[in-house]
Amino acid sequence: MVAEGAASGVDAVRVVVVDDQELFRRGLTMLLGVEPGIEVVGEAGDGISATDLIVATVPDVVLLDVRMPKRSGLQACMKIKELVPSVKIIMLTVSDEEGDLYESVKNGASGYLLKDSSIDEVAQAVRVVAEGQSLISPSMAVKLIDEFKEMARTDREQVPTPRLTERELEVLRLVAKGMNNRDAARELFISENTVKNHVRNILEKLQLHSRMEAVMYAVREKLLDIPQ
Repeated sequence: MVAEGAASGVDAVRVVVVDDQELFRRGLTMLLGVEPGIEVVGEAGDGISATDLIVATVPDVVLLDVRMPKRSGLQACMKIKELVPSVKIIMLTVSDEEGDLYESVKNGASGYLLKDSSIDEVAQAVRVVAEGQSLISPSMAVKLIDEFKEMARTDREQVPTPRLTERELEVLRLVAKGMNNRDAARELFISENTVKNHVRNILEKLQLHSRMEAVMYAVREKLLDIPQ
């Protein structure tokens, strides 16, 4: 049986847990280990050993702390994406700083969760991100939108932008609110597969690599109707 959210042809989503707090790391590893469709294949306590482990195991998803010794989570995120581009990274942290969230997105993270998230929320994030979607804690989504607003205020250069259809803009607005494909499909009364196709078209038109990058670009270029 192929688990929900697992990559095609893989029985379970293979996960590496990276956190310098051993008690938290071990606890999370044990709790995720009993979740259906998820297999923890390794753990690490710093950014350098994490990078080595991920290169060796090539997991589907990495749960990565922001604040760590030897190499920070933000630095590790960038290095991991450089060495193993297929890996999806979720930052799991106590940091609710907008700067950390913004840098995580820039460095290639697909998700950003706070450590007060429930194990169910973390497990669901792993499955969603393994499917190629992006996910951030709702409280951080608000801060990300605020960061986008500030970008839109300060960036006055008029740059030609690809034309998105009205439906693509609708999908992008829902992505900006932190919705996954399933929720966006329900909101627009269309199929989840149609939403996926719209997201893919948006990324191709904007020549970007992730959903969150698309939202950053779109707000900067004033493609979204977000109040200033």
